[in-house]
Amino acid sequence: MIWLWLSAALMTTTAAIHAILGERRLMGPLMTLDQGIMGVDLARRVFRLAWHALSLLMLVSAVSVVWPGTPRGLILLIGAAWLATGLFDAIYTRGRHIGWPFLAASGAFALLGAT
Repeated sequence: MIWLWLSAALMTTTAAIHAILGERRLMGPLMTLDQGIMGVDLARRVFRLAWHALSLLMLVSAVSVVWPGTPRGLILLIGAAWLATGLFDAIYTRGRHIGWPFLAASGAFALLGAT
């Protein structure tokens, strides 16, 4: 069970970093742009909504892996998705994105906890 709690803690940390640093370092600067798609108010609102909705879904994943009675298969699916996302992120960004270790470890811990 400790692996699942470690997974949930890392998922929660990832969600917080994603929301806070993402807003400061990516969303904020993007919202100041007024050209191309960023010149369309609806697009800017949807982009910010999607960014923070992803952070919320990370929190839902964290709760799901420690929720009493969560089916083992669902925990395995969540863990595999986080691990695959982290590994893809590492390869795609050549290890330069700060999130990949958190994503991968969250998934690995969930997989360990489900076994």
